Amino acid sequence: MKVARHAMIGFVWGCLWSFSAPTEAAEPSDPLAAIGRVTADGSGNSAAARSWAALVKWDASQLPRILTALDGAAPLAANWLRSAVDAIAERTLADGQSLPVVALEKFALDTRHDPRGRRLAFEWLARVDPTARDRLIPGLLMDPGVEFRRDAVARLLGEAAALIEAGRTAPAAAVYRKALGGARDNDQISLIVEKLQSVGERVDLPRHFGFLMKWNVMGPFDNTGRKGFVRVYAPERELKHQATYAGKDGEVRWLPYATSDPYGMVDINQPLGKLKQTVAYTWTEFYSEGPRQVELRLGCKNAWKVWVNGDLLFGRNEYHRGIRLDQYRMQATLKPGVNHILVKVCQNEQTESWTVEWQFQLRVCDATGTAILSASPPEKP
Repeated sequence: MKVARHAMIGFVWGCLWSFSAPTEAAEPSDPLAAIGRVTADGSGNSAAARSWAALVKWDASQLPRILTALDGAAPLAANWLRSAVDAIAERTLADGQSLPVVALEKFALDTRHDPRGRRLAFEWLARVDPTARDRLIPGLLMDPGVEFRRDAVARLLGEAAALIEAGRTAPAAAVYRKALGGARDNDQISLIVEKLQSVGERVDLPRHFGFLMKWNVMGPFDNTGRKGFVRVYAPERELKHQATYAGKDGEVRWLPYATSDPYGMVDINQPLGKLKQTVAYTWTEFYSEGPRQVELRLGCKNAWKVWVNGDLLFGRNEYHRGIRLDQYRMQATLKPGVNHILVKVCQNEQTESWTVEWQFQLRVCDATGTAILSASPPEKP
């Protein structure tokens, strides 16, 4: 079981520390704070090991307090904390005592907490309460935690399959539609779409995901020696629909482009051709009825940068490392009215067949992955 494995890992770390640490070392006054100071480069691990040894002595009634420390915890700190939770829970059950099930259930359902902590609380709750999964999972279809959503969708898929088996196509389609509303994982979505299409229903995946389908494309600019990623070309300084600039092979201008791919794939090879050592820019407008926080989720196997309203959100200077849905997540603030989204996509010098793709997919959603759609632009007077 996963939780047992986590507990064993924590136990090993604790043993190693107890073997190597001075016997006179006092227990830390605030082990949670010490663990929280562990950094990505491992700084603070010695203090964390000492704190973990103190933490696992805590009573099970303190589990919600430890789980709360997972809120915003860095990955290494989170590993220590999860291991401590597992060790305490394992020890408590081994001693024939009870876990604080009411507090664990309350914590698992509190969406203000980090999904990692909520899921861990739920797994321990489910271990000691056989009714927990059937009671709670059906109500978590729209939960911020994607794992809870996945479980809820899986249950609906099973329900729909049973209805299909019984020849009840219409009710099954309704259940599949409900499942699609909560689904965020591509494998589940693909299955739902297949099932809905098999009973004659159409699914608008771009709308469901919030993929941006209409763009303007400009290029090519030069990327010889992979220098184009850092070089600032004209579209990074200004966005003008009718502008023309000097490109790699002559004058370039914005070309309208719309993708019909169900997963919003923008294939730059289509408007510009299969080029190498080049840079392209794509630009679209997104209308928001008011200010709001959103996530931009990108999939791309080329080097890329993304701007919103002239502000650089993020970039990654890597090539041909694979592409997947929601590969990169970026937070952005939309202003009321028109917002400009600019994507820079670089192609390198490699000529292998698997390096030909020059593409990306980008969608706008909230923190749970629910699509946020562009509003209709205001009518011109």
